[in-house]
Amino acid sequence: MGMNIFRERLYELRKLNKMTQVNVAEYLNISQPSYIRYENGGAEPSLENLVKLADLFDVTTDYLLGRTNY
Repeated sequence: MGMNIFRERLYELRKLNKMTQVNVAEYLNISQPSYIRYENGGAEPSLENLVKLADLFDVTTDYLLGRTNY
């Protein structure tokens, strides 16, 4: 996974949707520190959480992973 692209897109999408890290962590049913590691590159989401993030932000998993630009 292109972690830099993933981190950047995750952060941008969260800001665009006016959500806090706590909001997203609660949606994923994980702790805020666990979510923060997604944004800072310290951890990668499970496949299940990757799909949940794509659904939450109404984008494709390919977009999140940097495989497409839309």
